[in-house]
Amino acid sequence: MPKRPAENPEQSDDFVSKSQKKRDMAERQELGTQLVNLTDSQLAKMPLDDELRDAVLLARKIRNKHEGYRRQLQFIGKLMRSRDAAPIEQALNNLKNAHQQQTSIFHEIEATRDKLLHDGDDALQEFIEEHPHADRQKLRQLIRLAEKQQAEQKPPVAARQLFVYLRELLA
Repeated sequence: MPKRPAENPEQSDDFVSKSQKKRDMAERQELGTQLVNLTDSQLAKMPLDDELRDAVLLARKIRNKHEGYRRQLQFIGKLMRSRDAAPIEQALNNLKNAHQQQTSIFHEIEATRDKLLHDGDDALQEFIEEHPHADRQKLRQLIRLAEKQQAEQKPPVAARQLFVYLRELLA
């Protein structure tokens, strides 16, 4: 009986190398670790089935038991390999982006406050034109009080109040 030539597995379209499989498994396990490190409210927003959610909650409970925690993370990685990770990755990215957006808004409000405190009436007039619903009198009062506190080297209570007011306006 003639021998058939052995097929080269690297020539097949769906061939995945052993190293690539290991990298994929490590990525899924890292994704599971990220799930364990989420807060309760963040975890509630994740699209997880009951088995995976229970495994994540158990990993949180045994975090101080080194070997048990490591094995539980491996188990979570195993569960992740049998599921579509794209929705979970998307939900994690949305959480990260939400945090970045909040940080960006925070910095924008700080910059507006600093501009109002340092550029005087021109900056105030420009702000009022952009936000006509803002209370000009309250803004002027907070700005003057903040400048006075800064000159007297007192705690910046008015500057904080100005920040809070601006956050309410811009939200």
